[in-house]
Amino acid sequence: MSEVKSVKTLENRITELEKENKLLHETVHHLTRKLFGRSSEKTSVLSVGQMSLFDEAETESNPKAVEPDLKQIEGYQRKKFDGQRKELLKDLPHEKRFCTLLENDRSCEECQTTLVSVGEEFVRTEIEFIPAKVRVIDIYRETFECRSCRKNNLPYMEKAPVPSPVIQHSMASPSTVAWVMHQKFVNALPLYRQEKEWKTLGVELSRATMANWIMVAARDWLTPLLQRMHQKLLEENFLHADETPVQVLNEEGRKNTTDSYMWVYSTGKHCKHPIRIFEYQPGRSGKYPQKFLKGFKGYLHSDAYSGYQKVEGITRCLCWAHVRRNFVEALPKDIHSPEATLASDGVRFCNELFEIEKTLEGCSREERQSERLKQEQPVLEAFWVWVDYTKNKVLPKSKLGQALNYAINHKQELMNYLLDGNCAISNNLAENSIRPFTIGRKNWLFSGSPKGATASAAVYSMIETAKANGLNPYKYLCFIFKELPGVQFGQYPEFLEDYLPWSPDVQAVCK
Repeated sequence: MSEVKSVKTLENRITELEKENKLLHETVHHLTRKLFGRSSEKTSVLSVGQMSLFDEAETESNPKAVEPDLKQIEGYQRKKFDGQRKELLKDLPHEKRFCTLLENDRSCEECQTTLVSVGEEFVRTEIEFIPAKVRVIDIYRETFECRSCRKNNLPYMEKAPVPSPVIQHSMASPSTVAWVMHQKFVNALPLYRQEKEWKTLGVELSRATMANWIMVAARDWLTPLLQRMHQKLLEENFLHADETPVQVLNEEGRKNTTDSYMWVYSTGKHCKHPIRIFEYQPGRSGKYPQKFLKGFKGYLHSDAYSGYQKVEGITRCLCWAHVRRNFVEALPKDIHSPEATLASDGVRFCNELFEIEKTLEGCSREERQSERLKQEQPVLEAFWVWVDYTKNKVLPKSKLGQALNYAINHKQELMNYLLDGNCAISNNLAENSIRPFTIGRKNWLFSGSPKGATASAAVYSMIETAKANGLNPYKYLCFIFKELPGVQFGQYPEFLEDYLPWSPDVQAVCK
């Protein structure tokens, strides 16, 4: 009897070890794909033999594709790029460069008669790069005197008005401050590399000076606009939120290796004003979105992070892109395993929802909600039946088991987007807004201080909101730094309305 029990114990132990071994192999594969694989979540770029094995015909087919004829197959046919080239160059200034013969060469080689022009022909188009240049502007102002009053011993003099400086007691101009910000926050060019570029232009401009420019200009001119935009954002009914870690040095009472967070809040796709606001905070506690979103009553799109539950009076809409991502990560290396089919089924359900969403982009709010209930609800019902059936067939701690449990645990919040046609099926809007920050973070790695992180948040807010409103970020920053210093917005806050990205004047100048 004891021998039978011992054998049973060993069999159970072997079964447990096999499960553990399977989980470890899955973890190694997942981490290897994270480190060396593609970062795209598009199923068309997943490794060959996984998703493509199951639905290649559906994903790759194009009913509008033109069938190649025999001549195109047998021989090489040069592609024509004229239309594409014209489209790329249509907004650039054109200069006609005329190639002609010198006066001394305009004679016939046969009879020496002077040659006469009979026409011209187009040869090619080239793009010329004009390197940046720096010039110094010495600002003077003129003084005027009334000679008539002077004769009457009533001297009257008047000086011409001078534009207010963007930074007091500094050689900074609106264009230089805007360019430093544009290079750092749009092109992800760290200040130490900008320092080298300025030196090649003949200017000894230290990174410390540029950092000071960014912080002062953000504090004095961007923050007031940002506060106005925050008020507008809270008035909307559909918002998106996301957060990402950032390392900040010299935080009081904290180690330099401790993660801080950059939060981003965005208005929805169908809201009146596109707004993107970044906010630096020293942690990831739910008290930060609770404070920032105080007064907001509407639909909040986010990931499943529990901190957003502290925001009161909202309806949470979770992201189906996260659900799909979990199933994509659950795709195993072995395409013949049962988990491969099951994981791909989960991805296929999500893809079907996103494909339907594409067809509804041009619909009204009411039409979109009606069509979702008609077309997407049956897919969702089938998905939840499949989840309930599948969850008992896989290991709970496996990637597929985790993907299924994630969906089950957040079923209600994942279904909430059906409640209103202006809700979104994913939180991609916020994730796309925060992506430029994450790209820039790879270059500059950390912020030097909390003040620097706060200034960075303000600049990112203005740049991403400018982009969302169809503006050129550099032109918009130049406009703010040139015009706003002379405006008494402290006494008359309503004056700030004329400098927000959707203002008609701003739209006319900063495209």
